[in-house]
Amino acid sequence: MKKATFLTTFIALTLSTSTLAMPNKPDPLANTPYFNQTDKGFDLKFTPKNYRTLEVKVGDSLVKFRAFEKIVYVANPIEPDYQTLNIYVPEAYFKGEKVNGYSAETAPIFLPNAIGGYMPAKAATYDAKGFGSGDKPNAIVTALSKGYVVASVGARGRTLEKDGKYTGKAPAAIIDLKAAVRYLHANDNVMPGDAKKIISNGTSAGGALSALLGASGDSNDYTDYLKQAGAAEASDAIFAVSAYCPITNLENADSAYEWEFNGVNEYSRMDMSRLNANSYNDRSQVEKAKIEGTLSTDEIKVSDQLKAAFPAYLNSLNLKDEKSHALTLDAQGNGSFKDYMRSVIASAANKAHKKGASFEGKPWVRVSKDGVSDIDWDGYVHSEKRMKSPPAFDALNLSSGENNLFGTETVNNKHFTAYSLQHSTKKGEMADKQIVKLMNAMNYLDQSKTQHWRIRAGTSDRDTSHAISAILAVKLRMNGKQVDYQTPWGVPHSGDYDLDELFQWIDSISK
Repeated sequence: MKKATFLTTFIALTLSTSTLAMPNKPDPLANTPYFNQTDKGFDLKFTPKNYRTLEVKVGDSLVKFRAFEKIVYVANPIEPDYQTLNIYVPEAYFKGEKVNGYSAETAPIFLPNAIGGYMPAKAATYDAKGFGSGDKPNAIVTALSKGYVVASVGARGRTLEKDGKYTGKAPAAIIDLKAAVRYLHANDNVMPGDAKKIISNGTSAGGALSALLGASGDSNDYTDYLKQAGAAEASDAIFAVSAYCPITNLENADSAYEWEFNGVNEYSRMDMSRLNANSYNDRSQVEKAKIEGTLSTDEIKVSDQLKAAFPAYLNSLNLKDEKSHALTLDAQGNGSFKDYMRSVIASAANKAHKKGASFEGKPWVRVSKDGVSDIDWDGYVHSEKRMKSPPAFDALNLSSGENNLFGTETVNNKHFTAYSLQHSTKKGEMADKQIVKLMNAMNYLDQSKTQHWRIRAGTSDRDTSHAISAILAVKLRMNGKQVDYQTPWGVPHSGDYDLDELFQWIDSISK
């Protein structure tokens, strides 16, 4: 019977410790040996050993679980500290008990990544604080309390360097996430949880990678990279995607940004040079890295040009709403797609209104006795500063995190759009078109095996255009996927702020 060997072996093991979770522990696994390292390298067959037994309070309940940490998920790791999984399993499953209706055989596998800004990210531990989480329990322990097996995944990122070569440029991060999924599928019969129900979760760039993971499952485009990494010979398809404010569709993100925020000339943005892998998810450090200013005349010209380019791309997608009405834009950027976006934001306002939200000082929200009937789009767009200067992602001086993402082993930054290459102030090179393709979920939606999608982008998010997540959601629906897409009112660029709703959604598709 599936998992029988797993249960017998785990009960026989005695190597464990018991402790109570302590918040904000500094890198508790820094001196922990790799879980699966042998004299011959890294063994991709999961064998239960060297685990910790832990307890953490979630609400009024005490959750007991076992931790199997620093599992290297590829045979040929370049950066083994990042190419790891931390697997957490409810203790009840080792006693043959159920949690929330799930057993060791049926529990969904929650796969959160901690990637931000396409930076390198180690697999988060059970006591890590997530981006924007405040003092609330993180997604890992909340998932455990719901009966899920958690496979927290790390991945290489754009700033890693080793022996004079950059080791985390695109497509390294998505290759690593796929390899981790393959590890889970390859060991499904001996590990807790159901690998046919893997649900990825990520925020910002992590949200984009979560979406890409779901879109590109089992695509042959990634095969050679996975073989080179020594990934397990198994599927890399997943069951469901949770993506918070996904920074995706990068080659069209600049024009989408200016379509939405053109005319908003004051900005409050991050200086990416002040952030590193450790500070990106630290809100206090993010606040310190902010720069305030006003667009220059040249930047306004760039904004106008990029805005003018967006309708052609949008119209090329042949999008339709749920009633099969075409979603299009005219040359000025107006049309049914803009009306659709206005309705999305108005719906978010109406939902907030029902919960008692005040719209004082927001005359652009039109409220009647029946609720929010509409919004004034221009009023909404101008209600907050933009975050980024144009181009928002493919910077003309090669200074953006995304320029850094598309570098190579020897070239640190490259352009990835024709516009920025043409107008480059640094005479930058163009990234390989195939690698750019590998990083965009939109290129793989027609073949995606993932049926269930949950996409969130808050109305106060100014990091990317709301059009980007909307296009993703609409295209998925057109392809017959089940999509839960919302723009929560007043929520900035952040994630994991509605864990109860997230896990209710996972239960609804998993049970």
